[in-house]
Amino acid sequence: MENYTFNSFALQLEGLKVTETSMYPLFFFFFFSYLFIMLVNIGIVILIFLDKNLHQPMYLLFCNLPFNDILGNSIMVPRLLLDMLKAPSERIISYPECVVQAFSTHMFGTTSHTVLMLGLTIRLNRCRTMITNPFCDNASLFKLSCESVFINNVYGLTFTVVLFTSSIGSMVITYSKITVVCLMNKSNSKALKTCSTHLSVYLIMILSGFLIIILHRFPQYSDYRKLAAILFHIIPGSLNPIIYGVQSKEIRTFVSHMFQRKRVLPSL
Repeated sequence: MENYTFNSFALQLEGLKVTETSMYPLFFFFFFSYLFIMLVNIGIVILIFLDKNLHQPMYLLFCNLPFNDILGNSIMVPRLLLDMLKAPSERIISYPECVVQAFSTHMFGTTSHTVLMLGLTIRLNRCRTMITNPFCDNASLFKLSCESVFINNVYGLTFTVVLFTSSIGSMVITYSKITVVCLMNKSNSKALKTCSTHLSVYLIMILSGFLIIILHRFPQYSDYRKLAAILFHIIPGSLNPIIYGVQSKEIRTFVSHMFQRKRVLPSL
């Protein structure tokens, strides 16, 4: 029999269920992944800001990716690392903080539906205090309620179908056209290579997103869902700077000039 605590402002995060032997390797993996994401994404933004040759619409738009990766991972990873070092009973989060984290987590993936989605969630009364996730998201929040969450499920699934269908559809059309143009013009092989790596990251993100949505419906696979939710943040944040930054000739040139200057200065 489950114990109910109605509308409590103190919630408990279930977190990751790991053994003592695997906890520290996993902790350091997430820690160094977060450091890498922060350093590389901040570095990319600074490079674009310093080099006037990179003050072009393409690179200014590209700045959105690092900011999004920094925000999405900063909301989730530091709290996850702290909770991994705590006993399960000490992983407490306030309800307002949980709502803000859920909002930011969904804003990382998409922003257009977040306000309506959390308007639907906040209206629910809460009778549970256990967040069955390493961090707060919308599905975990409405699992706290003993009321009917039929509307939330309908809206969430409808939006997911529309979002993924339109997103995947537009990606298929766009990349098909790019592939045709590249194959017709052999000089565009570099563009085809770049687009293929972009598509790989996109597919990883889509797969992780699908796994999170599907596994929320199967509590017995909660550990796999938690891992997919964390990878949804970490993998794109780690790969985006490499794919979008390192493959840019202008950014590579700027970085190489910086290293050449550092080598020349000591000799002087």
